Amino acid sequence: MNIEAVRLEWSQDCNIIVGQSHFIKTVEDLAEILAGSGLGGKWGLAFNEASGPCLVRTEGNDPALIGDAVACARATGAGHSFYVVLGPGAYPINVLDRIKACPEVCHVFCATANPLELIVARSDQGSAILGAVDGHSPKGLEGDADKAERRGMLRRFGYKFG
Repeated sequence: MNIEAVRLEWSQDCNIIVGQSHFIKTVEDLAEILAGSGLGGKWGLAFNEASGPCLVRTEGNDPALIGDAVACARATGAGHSFYVVLGPGAYPINVLDRIKACPEVCHVFCATANPLELIVARSDQGSAILGAVDGHSPKGLEGDADKAERRGMLRRFGYKFG
């Protein structure tokens, strides 16, 4: 078995959600969740089928974002993994609870716009995602000014009031 870090790449100013499910029905169920979420943005979805023809299955409303999701799916090759790329102005916080509540979804590894590496194990049978390296390690401890900036940013984004 080999273990490697696989860097995922997708369009700038976009977010990605990476998870694992257990059934091909995931493709259509996640597409319905995204289409009905009121995101108002573009998205692409790729799902690595783990049995039968073992195809990369896709849905979405933007060919470039579908292409980004497919590139991520192919990079890991992990069975039953899914990759949702959300276009600019669409954020995971608006759909993550619904994705996690999807009956086929077993696990969400990450939801991020940060640089991302997935830790992937490869065996003779196939590949598996072991975890995610989301962004960078901390460089220090926030001070009063940092706290004020964080709180202000959340209010500018409309996630907090006051």
